[in-house]
Amino acid sequence: MAKGMDVLEGMPVSGHARLIRWIFRAWAAIVMGFLYLPIAFLIMFSFEDSKTIGLPWTGFSTRWYEGLPQNAQLLSALSNSVLVAIVVAVLATIVGTMAAFPLVRAGLRFPNAIRILVTMPIMLPGILIGIALLIFLTRAFGLRLSLLTVVLGHLVFTTPYVVLIVAARLQGFDRALEWAAADLGASPARALREIVLPLISPAIMAGALIAVTLSIDEFIVTFFLIGPQLTLPIYIYTQIKVGVTPEVNAVATILLVATLAAFGLGALAYSQGRRLLRLRRRPS
Repeated sequence: MAKGMDVLEGMPVSGHARLIRWIFRAWAAIVMGFLYLPIAFLIMFSFEDSKTIGLPWTGFSTRWYEGLPQNAQLLSALSNSVLVAIVVAVLATIVGTMAAFPLVRAGLRFPNAIRILVTMPIMLPGILIGIALLIFLTRAFGLRLSLLTVVLGHLVFTTPYVVLIVAARLQGFDRALEWAAADLGASPARALREIVLPLISPAIMAGALIAVTLSIDEFIVTFFLIGPQLTLPIYIYTQIKVGVTPEVNAVATILLVATLAAFGLGALAYSQGRRLLRLRRRPS
């Protein structure tokens, strides 16, 4: 084989290789279309002039966005969903991260069995979790159905995701970095603060973002635990009986843009934090 020649160039290639590549590309395009065309249609119909959602397209209009400030019920449902999602993300991230450390490092006797118990809420149907929490919170603790019970219910199935993500990152963590910090005189708290947490922060951030997404989207558990308030999925469900207007599409589009902006800001904050951390550690 000639020097500098690509190894793949000397390998036998099927005569149908070009056709196979085009088939795979077409299949990839179909899969991507199946995943993202519904989102594209959601955004498109948020600018639909007609009150009825559907084809054919009748005309471009921004009146559904302009009418959002006047729909107090929709805005209340949206604010409740955002509030619950933020609280759930903060609590699930803290509890899940704290639970991941003993799960990985405590030397538990039956780690696999404990992992199954931790992930059990993910595997259970939402209707079972909703009924169980409804009976437990109202009968055992005497709580009234409210946003508090919704937050407690969302924590049950969002925290395991954070535990799994952070635990997976901790399992691949090089403990030699902590030992080196200890040899250099760092206390366990300082090693945790300056070595461990910065290195596992991508997993913590990913768990928090997943918790936000799951909480905003959750309907079944919320349906059993919600009181007189409304969240966005419950509001959309109640509107199905009278017909969903493009106003709901407008709210969903705003949420989509806000989610993408949050992802972008989170990634930017993480990269800037890593850069500042490297600058601070750089010897002068």
